[in-house]
Parts: sequence; structure tokens; C-alpha cells
Amino acid sequence: MEAIVPRIAVIYSTAQGSTREIADFIGASLAARGAKVELADAEHAPDPTRFDAVILGSAVHDRALLPELDDYTRSHRDELRARPVWLFSVGLGPALVGPIGHLIGRAVPKRIAALRDTVTPRDYRAFAGHYERAGVSLSARTLYRLLGGSRYGDLRDWPAITAWIDIIAQELKLPRAQAIPTHP
Repeated sequence: MEAIVPRIAVIYSTAQGSTREIADFIGASLAARGAKVELADAEHAPDPTRFDAVILGSAVHDRALLPELDDYTRSHRDELRARPVWLFSVGLGPALVGPIGHLIGRAVPKRIAALRDTVTPRDYRAFAGHYERAGVSLSARTLYRLLGGSRYGDLRDWPAITAWIDIIAQELKLPRAQAIPTHP
């Protein structure tokens, strides 16, 4: 008897590329475990009924997911609720340290929580992204430092992302990876 190969959509909305790179890594990691994965940006995303599971990801701007993913999620709410869904966001919050930054960075913003609750994902994770100093105003840099931002550059925690992928793979009963994809 042949094993059923799950079809997984990884749908993302990105502003500067960090979310796309994380989505690509998630897709490659699940494909390495034998899943059939389709990666798409939210504006050109396929109908979720074609898939056994869906992973949604978006950059965070103004404490909300980007409008493209928000629109996709709301317009396909019923189809998404009918299958396993995982949701991730990419922003500065998870990179904040210190008592104030830790509290603020770990709280799920209301608009993200509302969207999350419309599709009831199996899990939601917030990951840090890229934050470059160049082009950021002095007031924004000051606020970032006051809230516990300790450095600039690539703030993504690849081991945490990999651990989350492992949880998804276990829930989907995927075998161990034959080859381990590398992140950017």
C-alpha cells in the first residue's frame, strides 16, 4: 500500500523578503520530508481546497498582518477552517529583550489575534525578521532601543523556526527529512 503524500500550501505576504525566505524554508523542509508543497504569495495564492494543510505567514506592520494575507484569510475563512492550518508572523516583537520588550514582544496584537481566531489555526508563532538601521528614523531607532532591541540585521531564530517545522511535520505524520534544507 502506497503512503498518501500530503499536499501543503505555504502562503505568505512579505514586505522586505524576510517572510518569503521563512516561508520558502518551511516549504523546502516539508518537501524534504516527502510532502508535496506549493509556495505562493497571498495575492496569487491558490484555492485552499486543493490542499490537505495550509501554512499562512505574514510580515507585521503597525501591529497587524499585511493586508494581502488578511484579505486571503478572510475570503477563504470557511475553506481554511475545514483543514489543518498553521499561522506565523514576522516582526520585531520576538527580538525584543528586557522586561518591557519581553512583555510587549510576546503579546499577540489584537488585530493579529482577531485574524488568527477567524481560521482557528493549530498553532500560531511569531518570529523575528530582518531590521536594518539604514533608513530608519532616529525616533524609531530610539523607541526600538528603549523597548529592548539589542541589535540590527538578521534577527531570525532559525533553530526556533526549524523546531516549529518539526512540530508541523509530526502532526502531519511526515517522515524524517532525507536531506536537511539550509536557511538563507
